[in-house]
Amino acid sequence: MRHMLAKRTRARQYRAEITNRLVAVLTSEDIFTEYKNSPLGLLLEYHNLNRPLDEYATAQLLIGMCMDNRKHLRIPDNFAFIIRAGGANLRYSEFKVSYAIAIGGVRSIALIGHNDCGMVNLAAKRDQFVQGLVENAGWEREWAEEHFMRFAPMFEIGNEVDFVLSEAKRLRLQYPKIQVAPMLYRVDTGLLCLVREE
Repeated sequence: MRHMLAKRTRARQYRAEITNRLVAVLTSEDIFTEYKNSPLGLLLEYHNLNRPLDEYATAQLLIGMCMDNRKHLRIPDNFAFIIRAGGANLRYSEFKVSYAIAIGGVRSIALIGHNDCGMVNLAAKRDQFVQGLVENAGWEREWAEEHFMRFAPMFEIGNEVDFVLSEAKRLRLQYPKIQVAPMLYRVDTGLLCLVREE
């Protein structure tokens, strides 16, 4: 009983710590100075602040975000290249990122994780994953189990906030001239939050 209580207390403390690292963007003053007057600031203004949608002929930034169906961004047509990958994990999309920078000319990346992400604690979803492949895709159970064991470690993200911060740091090392902003989409509010990096 004490063990469960201690575990719940740690979980509440951890959620509070994560929440303290998120910055809600409810006015233009909430946008970090380094993102103002940039495509990253515009993204926040379009989505959170209902800025009127401008017209674009070319992409202004790259958005890397989770494939989750609960996320929808309010942005103008042609404003951004968008790569959707589980957990906003762009490790296996580097050529696409490089293409957006080299050919598309973008100089900013918005890396958008979200709360309640399915790529968190993948091990707990093993049985559901395997059964889903067996029932829905017609796979043999052994193949489904092997598939999960082979790929789950590559796509597990730990927790949403820490992952988006570490992925932003990795991308900055890979592309030192590109501005990378870690953000979190709140599925409960539909708004983007900035993530404090200290």
